[in-house]
Amino acid sequence: QVQLVESGGGLVQAGGSLRLSCAASGRTVSTYTMGWFRQAPGKEREFVGVITWSGGDTYYADSVKGRFTISRDNAKNTVNLQMNSLKPEDTAVYYCAASTKAVADISEYEYDYWGQGTQVTVSS
Repeated sequence: QVQLVESGGGLVQAGGSLRLSCAASGRTVSTYTMGWFRQAPGKEREFVGVITWSGGDTYYADSVKGRFTISRDNAKNTVNLQMNSLKPEDTAVYYCAASTKAVADISEYEYDYWGQGTQVTVSS
């Protein structure tokens, strides 16, 4: 089993930045594809970005492309989401997820493990 714990959420003004971290325990996730998703109030959970096990490939939702960056440190079993130029519409609970599949998938149904989420609130 893999346990994922997100941290780094909070309240920030529009235009500001936050860095979310996802710490994995239970087993190494160095060979797992890692994704970030978010869910705003009253909306379905949506894909934010994904990084392959090597960190060599990343893919982002159009809504965050150019503003968000995913990175990973396999030695520390962590994945990070750097969020810049935040907008009020980025307000959501952000979730880290791990997939045992090698492909970078945008579908939440392809992920095997999930964290509890961390709240990000962007004020206008």
